[in-house]
Amino acid sequence: MDILLANPRGFCAGVERAIAIVERALQKCGAPIYVRHEVVHNKFVCDNLRAQGAVFVEELEEVPPGNTVIFSAHGVSKAVRAEAAARQLKVFDATCPLVTKVHVEIDKMRAQGCEVIMIGHKGHPEVEGAMGQGETGIQLVETAADVRNLALKNPAALAYVTQTTLSVDDAREVIDALRARFPHIQGPKIADVCYATQNRQNAVKTLARQCDGVVIVGSLNSSNSRRLQEVAAKMGTDACLVDTAAEIRDDWLKGKTKIGLSAGASAPEVLVTQVIERLHARGGVTLEQEGVEERISFPLPKGL
Repeated sequence: MDILLANPRGFCAGVERAIAIVERALQKCGAPIYVRHEVVHNKFVCDNLRAQGAVFVEELEEVPPGNTVIFSAHGVSKAVRAEAAARQLKVFDATCPLVTKVHVEIDKMRAQGCEVIMIGHKGHPEVEGAMGQGETGIQLVETAADVRNLALKNPAALAYVTQTTLSVDDAREVIDALRARFPHIQGPKIADVCYATQNRQNAVKTLARQCDGVVIVGSLNSSNSRRLQEVAAKMGTDACLVDTAAEIRDDWLKGKTKIGLSAGASAPEVLVTQVIERLHARGGVTLEQEGVEERISFPLPKGL
């Protein structure tokens, strides 16, 4: 059985930055450091940060007044920022700069008098943060079918943004539906689906063409990891999403001669290594796929 490793895979620059912010804050300020929402969607990463003294909360009211709080990589609404200021919390912002780009786009679009369509998954923290950039004038669509049900005040003044971790193909389908119904709709100058999401999805498509099974390492609540599994499955390849190597079943491996392996942008390489070791124990031989080299990095906030 061959094991074909996707390249690139695993951590992106935004995730590396978010984790570094929590670790640096712990070193500088000492434990506990409060983090609003999981800083990135990966159980292994968050458990490791908990062991160092990070305390994950869902609402700011759980943070004692005057303490330090970190906003997760997914971004927050303006109301959350205002609440943190009102409660005199010291804030380090781990919002991915590519998510911040979407927030800036929304502000500009709304300043131009546009209603804004957010393409994304309901309930995802990135979507909630983006839609929270305005109290009104932002609507959510998840699928092309949702476009038919949009009720707008002024279709002539309309713009769209997207969640950064969507399937590129799914996002394009919704955008095409929006353009078909609203020909004058404005979009971002640069696509919102981030470089890391695109690169990982393209690498998984290459795997799916060559393999009879694809393993994606990532947590169930990780949007970008779930999209990788969906990308492979839509190409007709048997694909599974696992948090750890222990979740790979022997009956799933049975009969497969080439296994593709990738990881979501929030999954550390140590988990990939453990999957490789498990597959090696069952006769696997590792091969590395050529791919895009990522050299992007983001600076830490002032004070860290």
